[in-house]
Amino acid sequence: MTKQALAVALIAALLFLPGTTGCASFGSSGGADPTVQTDPTAQTDPTDPAAPGNADPVDLPDHPPVVEAPKSGGKPGVSMATRAQSAIEGLVLGAVIGAQAGPIGAAVGAGTLMLYGAVTGRVPLSGGPAPSNRPRDYEERREEELEEELDREIERGDDLESQIEAELKRQEVLLDQIEEEEAARQADAERRSAELSQDTLGSRTDTRQAPEAPEDRALPLAIFEKETRTIEKGEWGNSRELEVIVRSLDADEDGQPEQIRYFDEKTGEFVRKELDRDYDGKIDAWHDYENGNLVRRALDEDSDGTADAWEDYRAGRMAAREVDRDHDGTRDAFYTFVGDSLVEEQHDANNDGVPDLIIKYEDRLRVTLDEDRDRDGRIDHWTKYTIRDGEEIVETVRRDTSGDGKADVFESYDGSTGKAVLAKREEDRNGDGEIDVTSIYKKGKLVKREISNPDLVPL
Repeated sequence: MTKQALAVALIAALLFLPGTTGCASFGSSGGADPTVQTDPTAQTDPTDPAAPGNADPVDLPDHPPVVEAPKSGGKPGVSMATRAQSAIEGLVLGAVIGAQAGPIGAAVGAGTLMLYGAVTGRVPLSGGPAPSNRPRDYEERREEELEEELDREIERGDDLESQIEAELKRQEVLLDQIEEEEAARQADAERRSAELSQDTLGSRTDTRQAPEAPEDRALPLAIFEKETRTIEKGEWGNSRELEVIVRSLDADEDGQPEQIRYFDEKTGEFVRKELDRDYDGKIDAWHDYENGNLVRRALDEDSDGTADAWEDYRAGRMAAREVDRDHDGTRDAFYTFVGDSLVEEQHDANNDGVPDLIIKYEDRLRVTLDEDRDRDGRIDHWTKYTIRDGEEIVETVRRDTSGDGKADVFESYDGSTGKAVLAKREEDRNGDGEIDVTSIYKKGKLVKREISNPDLVPL
């Protein structure tokens, strides 16, 4: 087979390829011009040298440019110019390969690979697909879109990371606040314990144990001076006038007795005792007795001549204690004992007559703590404790952040390690009584948040 015969076969193959219309123009050398686009609807004049298909042939580039190919059925195809270019390169490649078997092999190889290139539009043995018919800037636009999408994802990731970091910082502040509150309460408890007079506390080590009534020293009556006196009704809170025997003791002989004892003149019963405990010449303790037993006493702790602590006793132990801690004349701390144990304490920090801190105990261990933190007269913070190995650990906390008297934040704590660690927080953000936000924590750090109200996004 000669080269002229192969060229004729190539032309015939191109004319009858399925899915193609129109024809390509060839120059005097017999090669197709890949730089010319073929319009399947255009009418060409063979006598017009400017008409498509009649232009002079030009040198073929190494790779054919991307051209718009005729379409069949609305789907893009491979252009005829591309097929022609692939066929010529296949012819040359086949001739080179077939030449290893002589002239006949070269002819067979050239013909085979030429037809392959003409039919598929691919260069034989190139391993690549046919040239793409996509617009030249398609890849550039696609790359720009991918970069923009990546930038958006990075931005969203940065926003999420910022939110997580902010939440973690908030939780650290909250945990620090809880620890500070616990330390403050412990310090306050120690201070309140110190308020109990030393003669009442004695050697008592458990500050939540009801103090025993102070004992009266047995002293010989001969060291007391004796006189009689009439106590008017109401002078001691007594309901009737009393005739009493008064026995006074001035141990330091400064003219001011350190102890005065009163006995009912008719029955001889011990009814009252007054003491100057610091020997400054002023009475600072007043004890009342019934049936010989201490039932009440008032103490002047700051030596200003007026009482600022009041205690009740039952069966030899303290039953109640009230204290004016700031010495302004108003009682602002209240302790209640049952049997031998403290069961409740109340504190009025702003002296408005309404307790703003209430702590309850069971078996001398704290079980609840209710607090009015904004001092508006209503409790807005409720803490419940659980007991683990004899230790008080916060179990739940409820808060009223809106000031309407109802809890809208609910927190649960994990005390398995012996220390309260936040595990879950539920929040009613809009005050409708339904939980809007649920936050889950692990080891005190936020790991998940569920939002049931889409109006709250973002938080």
